[in-house]
Amino acid sequence: MNYDICLIGTKDTTVRLAEYLMENICKIDCIITIDAGQMDIANISGFYPVEEFASERGIEIFRAPTYSLKDKMSKSFFGENTFGIGICMGWQRLIPLEVLECFRSGVFGFHGSCGYLPYGRGRSPMNWSIINGDTRFILNLFQYDEKADSPNVYKNQVFEISPFDTIRTLQYKSLLVAYDLAAQLIGDYRNGTICIKHKSKDFDTFYPKRTPEDGKISFGSKTREIYNLVRGVTRPFPGAFVHIKDKGGKITVWDAVPFDTILDFSGYQPGEIIDIFDNMPLVRTVDGALLIREYESDGDRLEKGAILGE
Repeated sequence: MNYDICLIGTKDTTVRLAEYLMENICKIDCIITIDAGQMDIANISGFYPVEEFASERGIEIFRAPTYSLKDKMSKSFFGENTFGIGICMGWQRLIPLEVLECFRSGVFGFHGSCGYLPYGRGRSPMNWSIINGDTRFILNLFQYDEKADSPNVYKNQVFEISPFDTIRTLQYKSLLVAYDLAAQLIGDYRNGTICIKHKSKDFDTFYPKRTPEDGKISFGSKTREIYNLVRGVTRPFPGAFVHIKDKGGKITVWDAVPFDTILDFSGYQPGEIIDIFDNMPLVRTVDGALLIREYESDGDRLEKGAILGE
């Protein structure tokens, strides 16, 4: 079987890109994803089963039994079929070179940071960009090779990270840009005019892997740093969290905003709940206060005077 245009991914963003391409640009011949049973093993935030979407639209689907694509079933699939071009969206692993070489025009994916590749290679670039307080994001559509996020850039586009963005709204912006870049790529693929820029004057930096434990809040940090962490790891990621001191209950913070940096809160210690307004705890920080607008507790609800932290 020849699959001319393939999407590779495991998330709702994979489906959104597929919807856009199907409705506006081209037919998708195959979606390559992983078996749902691998979701917890692979620790995929925002995993989305694409089977129903693919079935409704008559798209072939291959469910790889492993995320590495090095298992026997995956090797057979790629060895027994032919492929034109692949586009990755929502796939967070390296793709083996032997798989990449099965695609006549290569496999392309999205990656970015506040700088130009190879700056900002590595894991969770949008999360890190918000957490670090960056104000722009450069989304690259680039050709994969055996290394992570190599500067084989087809095209890129810059968009703003506003002070009000969360990781989810940044995903929305990224999708809008991805629609345009993917459409241009497919047009050039059909015309045989794909041009890749392989050289870059920028230097390598790598974002490290993030785990759920990296979402731990320290009220020894400044208000802006806590705010950036909360919005950088909120849904569909595991969320920022803190424990109630001396009680051990875990609080997952989904939404919080800086409250005030001028009012005198010196009568409270950092991490102490100053008051609760409409079920929203107001917490002292080093340089002001943070209003927690949405949280989940694995125990009792938060009360005035409780201390959040170690």
